[in-house]
Parts: sequence; structure tokens; C-alpha cells
Amino acid sequence: MSKLNDELLNDTDEGLLEEVSGLEKLKDGAYNIRKNGQGIERKVTENVNIITKEDKPGINIYVKENTKFEIVHIPVIITESGLKDIVYNDFYIGKNSYAYIIAGCGIHNDHHKDSEHNGIHRFFLEEGAKVKYVEKHYGEGIGDGKRILNPVTEVYLKKGSSLEMESVQIKGVDSTIRETKGILEESANLVVTEKIMTAGKQFAKTIFDVQLNGDDSSAHVTSRSVAQDDSKQYFISKIYGNAKCFSHSECDAIIQDKAIVTATPEVTANNVDANLIHEAAIGKIAGEQITKLMTLGLSEEEAEQEIINGFLR
Repeated sequence: MSKLNDELLNDTDEGLLEEVSGLEKLKDGAYNIRKNGQGIERKVTENVNIITKEDKPGINIYVKENTKFEIVHIPVIITESGLKDIVYNDFYIGKNSYAYIIAGCGIHNDHHKDSEHNGIHRFFLEEGAKVKYVEKHYGEGIGDGKRILNPVTEVYLKKGSSLEMESVQIKGVDSTIRETKGILEESANLVVTEKIMTAGKQFAKTIFDVQLNGDDSSAHVTSRSVAQDDSKQYFISKIYGNAKCFSHSECDAIIQDKAIVTATPEVTANNVDANLIHEAAIGKIAGEQITKLMTLGLSEEEAEQEIINGFLR
């Protein structure tokens, strides 16, 4: 186990890391910590190497072929108001390897200037490789400066490889545009689950673009969201079946107050053996659900929160 350098991290930093990565879990496996646009600490292992890019801000992460299991943390924290950070991270996952990668960004903004992080992550999986990728976004602070996060994830899956992505927007993010692009070869599999909550005047837009190019490739996309107050959410899903393939995309949203939620599904079959399914549901919490919980002693507000917690779990 590696001990993080306490001289580089204050209490605010550690609180952000706890939210997006788990401070104690961060000490295991390989990691790279980025703070206010600079890498501040790194650890590599026998099977995972992390190298700083020379042509642009960011890192290359290499997982060796036939690696049985490795954990990799690449958190980003921003505490400087007015900073606009952009980073390019590329992941190269060797043949028949398995990696569990935890990313995410936490922004603390106590001032009036906007703080922004744009993370462009590209995954290149060789044949038979597997990745579980978890990305968490979190914002906090008493300032009126916005906390802005715009992640882009590109996934390139070779024959028989698979990537499972879990994307969570915890709270406190004023504006986000999340783009996920996937290109799948034969027998490759992509599973994406996102959970988003917006409140106040927050804005969230999600865009999925998946190309199923190989026979027996498959994609499963699930979005669950809660929009409260005057917030706005947009869900756009485009899936192209270019071979004998299967996909299922699902958008479920709870809308409250004066919020707006728009879901735009698009499926295109360019092959007679493409099987593409999309489902979308937007609505308020059913009154009978609240009533049932209130009979157990909960207030109306507590009942609503329990339903929302269960929905986003």
C-alpha cells in the first residue's frame, strides 16, 4: 500500500478525492492524481504503466497483456476558481487483460469565476480485453461561479473485448455535456449505465453514438435521471447496426417542479440482421408510491427522497 503525500493535499482536496474516488481505496493499485491542471502524484505497478504525454496535457495508461486484474485511479480535483482545465487520457488495454478503472472529477468553487474541466478519454481494447470503468462527477462550494464538467469518452473495442461503463453525476454540477462514442468489432460488448441528478437551474446533456460494426457485437445503454426545480436535461442516443448485432437503449427520467427533460432516441439498421431496441419513459413520481411510504411513517418529502434514492441506486 502506498501512502499519499499529505503535503500535497489539504482537507478540501481529500474531501473531493473521497467523493470521486474513495481516499482509502485510492492507495491501492496504480494511480495518477491531477490537481488544478497539474499532475501531483503518481504510482505505477508491474502491470500498469502511466506516462505523461509530450504533445498535450494528459497521460497514457498501459495495461500489460494477460493481466488478470488491476485497479487504476485517475482522479481530477479543481479548487482554483476561474480555471479551465482540459486533459487527454488514453488507455491501452492489452490482449486478454482485465482492468478496473476509476476516474472522475471534483470541483470546489467558493468564488464568482467559473471553474471547468474537460476530460477526453480514449480506450483501446485489444482482443479479449475487459474493462470496468467508473466515472464520478461532483461539485461543491459557496461561490456563485459555475462548476462545469464536459467529459468525452471514446471506446474502440476489438474482437471479443468488452467495456462496462458506469457514469454518475453526484451533485453540485451546474453544467455538463457528456459524450460517449463507441466502435465495436466482432463479438465486442459495450454496457453503459449513467445516473444524473439536476436541481436549481442546472443543465445536463448526454450524447451516445455507437457503431456496431462486427457480427455478434452488442451494446446496452441505460440512463436514469432526476430533474428538479428549473433544471434541464437532454438525452440523445444514436445507435447504428452495421452488422448482425444487438442493442438495447433505455432512458428513464423522473421530472419534478418546473424541470424539462427531452429524450431523443435514434436507431439505424444498416444490416438486415441488426436487432435494435430503444425505450424511453419520463414522468413524475406516482402518488400511490408516496402514499404507501407515508403509511410507514415517512413524511411526503422523506417518501419522495426514498423513491429517488432507490431509482438512482
